[in-house]
Amino acid sequence: MVANFFIPPPIVTTSNVSMRFGRIEALRDISFEVSAGSIFGLVGSDGAGKSTLLRLVATMIKPSQGEIYVDGLNVVSERRKVKSVIGYMPQRFGLYQDLTVEENIEFFMDIFNIPRAQRKKRKEKYLGFSNLLPFVERSAGDLSGGMKQKLGLACVLVHEPKVLILDEPTNGVDPVSRREFWEILMSMKKEGMTILVSTAYLDEGEICDKLALMHRAVILDTATPTDMRKDFDNLEEAMIERIKEEDKDIEHDTFQF
Repeated sequence: MVANFFIPPPIVTTSNVSMRFGRIEALRDISFEVSAGSIFGLVGSDGAGKSTLLRLVATMIKPSQGEIYVDGLNVVSERRKVKSVIGYMPQRFGLYQDLTVEENIEFFMDIFNIPRAQRKKRKEKYLGFSNLLPFVERSAGDLSGGMKQKLGLACVLVHEPKVLILDEPTNGVDPVSRREFWEILMSMKKEGMTILVSTAYLDEGEICDKLALMHRAVILDTATPTDMRKDFDNLEEAMIERIKEEDKDIEHDTFQF
């Protein structure tokens, strides 16, 4: 007798998504799926379109073409509903520098309408994860870069979104803070949260369940880190060779007469 295994539908789906800003093609025919409860990483060259793609998923901008669904909701026609199930942390997250750590997280709990009865528990949980409880009275502007990023993450997490969207959240952060940041993300994954993240650090890419390699507005490959670096010593070599191969093909097509 063959057992029937239920495979849940993907929680994020993009289908043939393109994005243009005037004459600039930022994304071209992007399609991928993100499984619920997984970490899906976007890696690749600068200017490949990673941030634009995340902004689209986060309902910040509308695609020129194609469809995006988050938890079964269309990000354009059901934008308000989508915003209730996602947490989005852009590269420059809007902390209020003159407010304390505690005042910042209280402010975001106000924005997300967190019930009063749950606020103390959530504040202790997410500031505890971030190792920020000893600094609740410190102004956000006086925090180190790594601590600011962890506070930003805590503020995004207070409404406990199903899907967490992060745009290079550890860029420029010291190695210890980077490790602590990813420990928080792994804890969130264990609790069932889905994480869509772009990163410039390939050691972080290795932690992801699946990766999409982006270059020149397209996805070159979607695979597990293990499969992506197959036949290479490491993920960096695999990515560089794949991008070189793509650029060589483009050059060949351009100058072939």
